[in-house]
Amino acid sequence: MYARYVALGDSQTEGLGDGDDVRGHRGWADRLAEHLARANPGLLYANLAVRGRRAVQIRDEQLPVALELRPDLATVMAGMNDLIRPGFDAAAVSAVLEEMYEALTGAGTQVITVTFPDIGAIAPLARRFRPRVLDLNARIRDAAARHGVTLIDTYPLAYVTDARMWSVDRLHASPEGHDRFAAGVAHALGLPGSDDTWMAPLPALPTPSAWRATATEVRWLATFAGPWIGRRLLGRSSGDGRTAKRPLLTPVIGEDQSISGTSSAS
Repeated sequence: MYARYVALGDSQTEGLGDGDDVRGHRGWADRLAEHLARANPGLLYANLAVRGRRAVQIRDEQLPVALELRPDLATVMAGMNDLIRPGFDAAAVSAVLEEMYEALTGAGTQVITVTFPDIGAIAPLARRFRPRVLDLNARIRDAAARHGVTLIDTYPLAYVTDARMWSVDRLHASPEGHDRFAAGVAHALGLPGSDDTWMAPLPALPTPSAWRATATEVRWLATFAGPWIGRRLLGRSSGDGRTAKRPLLTPVIGEDQSISGTSSAS
């Protein structure tokens, strides 16, 4: 039974795609905390994740705080913001991840981490990143094995790249995607009521026409990819001025009430 859960990461762990900046973001980590709290109502939960953070920032900003909180369970999801930037170095990123695994497991914390899906199957314009995903995933698997970290290996699951698992920006999971991943972690932890249904394929959808598929790509490029590229060119991040939505260990309220907060902007 876990008593203190701390989540480290970027926008996925913050919960983008599952809520909004007004009502707050729920996300898979909040959903997992709710699973944990059903097994132990006294669970304390902190979410240190901040959107836009690269692996080295998560290590430098979030890891020291996490260690001070002395969790018995921690989740680490980091590296995607590195992978999609110029100059990506899989060895350097995986070394940073391994530092976090080593520090947390060395403090007696059970750690959960994840491999990344084939982002080229989610957004065709990202196909050129597939070799990076494969390289980083292989290194994550090796590092996790060295440190006894529990790995949620999403890459082999074909349904993970289904559009229904992602919000319209294709950068963040949809509520269904966040829920499925939380269920996967709960299953890996052997929590009461969890099972392997999170791995079940989604029902097939009709193949869209070539015209509709092209129009969807153009709309996504203009609405989401273009602004993202613009921020990169200006040296800006979606997380500039933001802090963790849940920086302290506090009780989980329950799934019928929001446990999410909105990260503050200074």
